[in-house]
Amino acid sequence: MKCLWLLLGLSGFSLAVQAGPQINVGTVYDYLDSDKSTYLKRVFNSGDSTAFVKVSILEIIYDADGSHREVPVEPQTDGSSRNGLMASPARLIVPANGMQGTRLLLMGDRDTERYFRVRFVPVVPEKEDEFAVSSEERDAYKENLSAGVNVMTGFGTVFFVRPNNSRFDSVIDDTTGLYRLRNNGNTVVVIDEFRNCSLKNETECEPTTKHHILAGKTFEFEKKPGREYRFNLVEGAAKKTMRIASQ
Repeated sequence: MKCLWLLLGLSGFSLAVQAGPQINVGTVYDYLDSDKSTYLKRVFNSGDSTAFVKVSILEIIYDADGSHREVPVEPQTDGSSRNGLMASPARLIVPANGMQGTRLLLMGDRDTERYFRVRFVPVVPEKEDEFAVSSEERDAYKENLSAGVNVMTGFGTVFFVRPNNSRFDSVIDDTTGLYRLRNNGNTVVVIDEFRNCSLKNETECEPTTKHHILAGKTFEFEKKPGREYRFNLVEGAAKKTMRIASQ
């Protein structure tokens, strides 16, 4: 397939330190629409102790050859503020069976679409982490966790910032043996819940996948005999269910 697969989502981090926090950040992919400048991201803790969570952000830059790199968010050229995505707050104290939120704020350039990796990493608080807890509270938390062997898992998400004046323009070429979609717009189009199933037995399907087609990129698949292809074509708030059969 000639589409750009942005499968940069769920990733795990381990920190050996039993009993403890278990965080969940909901969706792995989030989108900031062109008429918005902030996005509320919630962090849930289903564990039995407080979660101290650090939020870190890197910008994903795509090069001409299709490869990508992740770079720190830099200040704007005049030095007035950061040019990119910020989390406020960047330190979360999430109570057991509770929830806290951080606002993701886009500052700086938005002429073209931008992409960021946002990581939510639970930690054992140390003085340099700048959590608003006393030394006694930090020591008590460490002592509580030391009762057993605990694995604290963090999550990485991908955040899409749509450009000002977002425009969708999906051009579809559906032939006998090939289905092709080219994104001629200026913002990402999503092929969601893509399924490749047998026409004779609809329970006989390949694993469901998700694809992000960036501006100027193409998504395509070969239509094999006796198969049906189902997916949702998502363009911002608009969603269209597609069923493509090949006899």
